[in-house]
Amino acid sequence: MAGRFAQGAGAAMAGPAALSLITLLFPGSGERARALGIWAGIAGLGGTAGLVISGALTGLVSWRWIFLINLPVAVLAPAVLPRLVAESRAAHRARLDVPGAVLGTGAVLALVYGLLQAGETGWGDAGVILPMLLAAVLAASFLAVERRAVEPLVPLPFLAFRTRAVANAATLLFSAAFFAMAFLLMIHLQTVLGYGPLTAGVAYLPYGVGILAGMWLSSRAVTSLGARRTLVTSFLIGSAGLLLLSGVAPGDGYASGVLPGMLVTSLGCGLALPALTVAAVTGTTGEDAGLGSAVFSSVQQVGGAVGVAVLVSLAARRGGSVSADPLRAATEGFSFALTVAAALLVLGAVLIAVLLGRPPSSDVGSQSRPAALRAR
Repeated sequence: MAGRFAQGAGAAMAGPAALSLITLLFPGSGERARALGIWAGIAGLGGTAGLVISGALTGLVSWRWIFLINLPVAVLAPAVLPRLVAESRAAHRARLDVPGAVLGTGAVLALVYGLLQAGETGWGDAGVILPMLLAAVLAASFLAVERRAVEPLVPLPFLAFRTRAVANAATLLFSAAFFAMAFLLMIHLQTVLGYGPLTAGVAYLPYGVGILAGMWLSSRAVTSLGARRTLVTSFLIGSAGLLLLSGVAPGDGYASGVLPGMLVTSLGCGLALPALTVAAVTGTTGEDAGLGSAVFSSVQQVGGAVGVAVLVSLAARRGGSVSADPLRAATEGFSFALTVAAALLVLGAVLIAVLLGRPPSSDVGSQSRPAALRAR
């Protein structure tokens, strides 16, 4: 737990910093959309490559190497980055909003814990109700503190910007569904279909191909259909892919059982990632690009953590309630969890269709390039 905490803290600093650099270096709407599309695609491919590489390492060496293989990257990055990226500092040294950070973190922790308990015991248990009530109280306190703070952690007007708010809400559902799918499918391939770790990792390679195809289509779809229709379409495609995967049963072949759902799901994922990233940082400037990037990255990670925790718990509970046979129980739980994940994407599509309006052109990366960046 301590190791994962340290790893998460480092990612929480590195991810938003990288995304905010892209936001500032490419201020024009067209170039920003292309740059963010590449960034989102690399992120998606990185997740797929992680599954493939971890399967190979676990099958050929040891599961410990899935952590050790990252150490050379951690050593290389600090040595190379100062030579490639110019230093930038804010003109004003902001004060750390400690009360806001504590209350916001506490609200998320209480919410995740309550959802975890709900997956194991049901919604009526005291272990669910009390954490959920605590999360609501802490969230209300967070909003009250942020409203009065001189330098709030997250200014409320920033959260009230509709395009960003809807994009982040949709990202929460998107991350919950796809993170859980990746975890559950990898387990399903090994425990139900009998794949070894290496074979299961290689089985994910077409997923990366589907993401690349979705990325290639995404910019063209946004140009011809608009961001809202593209996102709605991508969420529905992803939902259809998850429903296909939910039907994978013992004895199914890879080409006829696993591959069709994997390709459809990855196509929806690749279509959605670039458009979600662009929408989530819409209207940000040199002053709040880091904030927009941090909120988006945090929503992705929180959504993924909640999705894996809750849907895995639901899968285990559902499987245990329908059959004593381990293979059938695992299949039933997997199918139920992926069906719930598909429903989350449908909910995201409805949210986008109803609330995501067309942003003014001035909001989509049309801010002037900061002087320091122009000088470069």
